Amino acid sequence: MTATFHDLKDASVFITGGGSGIGAALTEGFLEQGARVAFIGRSDASAYVEDVAARTGNRPLFVQGDITDTVALQAALAQAADAHGPVTVLVNNAANDQRHRTEEVTEEFWDRSQAVNLKAYFFACQAVIAGMRAAGGGAIVNFSSVSYMMGNAGYPAYVAANAGITGLTRGLAREFGPDRIRVNALAPGWVLTDKQLEMWADAASLAAHLDRQCLKDHLKPVDVVQATLFLASDASRMMTGQAMVVDGGVVVTG
Repeated sequence: MTATFHDLKDASVFITGGGSGIGAALTEGFLEQGARVAFIGRSDASAYVEDVAARTGNRPLFVQGDITDTVALQAALAQAADAHGPVTVLVNNAANDQRHRTEEVTEEFWDRSQAVNLKAYFFACQAVIAGMRAAGGGAIVNFSSVSYMMGNAGYPAYVAANAGITGLTRGLAREFGPDRIRVNALAPGWVLTDKQLEMWADAASLAAHLDRQCLKDHLKPVDVVQATLFLASDASRMMTGQAMVVDGGVVVTG
């Protein structure tokens, strides 16, 4: 970490998909700030919890569950609030960018994609509003992607969901701004997680993508973590309804 956000110490933080990939880096980043972190994930993250607790001296609360199960998601958020106090920082990070062809998409696949990549975001936001309002405010960071800004092919259901996340973010920011609840979207570019390196990051693709970036360094999870910490903290207290891009300069906004 290159910055310390003092107001995040002891903050009650909830992260979806916080046990692997970018989500695990987010969990660790908030723990290093002294936050009280809870996260949900489908796979058993017990080993990760022990590892990150040993490295940071701060133990997260792990709730195993599927974010597309709205009842389970709501229960996980309630458990986090019971353990750490009302959630005042929500990071909707979990997503599935499985590649697919338009001609092959079934109704079942479409519904599943929207459930993971959009529906769960809405219901997580809905579940924390009352607690944030009672606490005097809060911050929600919804992970989107530059994929829809670039008009990328190869995963239309995912691209549609990410455009929807930006719209949801703006609507909620307007609705709950009077309660001092800030809602922003964070749109990363191609972050080289282990999954990306294993499945899609061949040498030719990496070189072509780097050529599109203004900054000639590949994105790492830490680049996204530090932007998220900024949006979660009072350092960005007058930012809401925004889509902040961290992609090395592939797309431009404004």
